[in-house]
This record gives sequence, C-alpha cells and structure tokens, in this order.
Amino acid sequence: MRLRVECTTEPFDLQEAPPHALAARKVVESGELDEVDVGPFGNTAEGDASRVLETVDTLLRSSLAAGATRISLQVSVVPEEAADEDGAEAAGAGER
Repeated sequence: MRLRVECTTEPFDLQEAPPHALAARKVVESGELDEVDVGPFGNTAEGDASRVLETVDTLLRSSLAAGATRISLQVSVVPEEAADEDGAEAAGAGER
C-alpha cells in the first residue's frame, strides 16, 4: 500500500522558516519517500506505507521538540491505479 502525507507546522513566521518547519522539512527530505514537495508552509510526500508511517512518527517528534505548537497532518491512501500509472509512466519515460 502507498500513502501520501501532507503536513503543516505552526506557528507560522512569514519572515523566515522557524526551527520546527525546518525540522519537518529535513525529516520529509530524508525519509526515503517519493514525490517529495517541500514548501514554506507545508510538505507533501508519497511512499510505501511503512516508510510514510515511520516518517510521520519522526516528523511529529522532531517538530514538537523544535517548538511546533500545532501540526496539521493528513495521510491518504494512494489508489492502486494511480500508483500503477505512476510506475508505468516512470518505466516508459526512458523509451521516448
């Protein structure tokens, strides 16, 4: 099973990324996940369920330890056909 995780940490700082946001970004980038998208207000990534869940655990612990007062988190199951299409597209990409 594949999962997609989206997360945002608070409080926001519009001038620079706070330590808790940097901690969340670091965890997501190092989580060996696919389709990682990090931004100023949130992060999104996909991957194998076990890796996503391990990453979420680490993200929560790291962000809270770095000063987050709220973490908004959404975890969704990636439908099999979407995962299959992504794999097929990736496999066929080098054939053009």
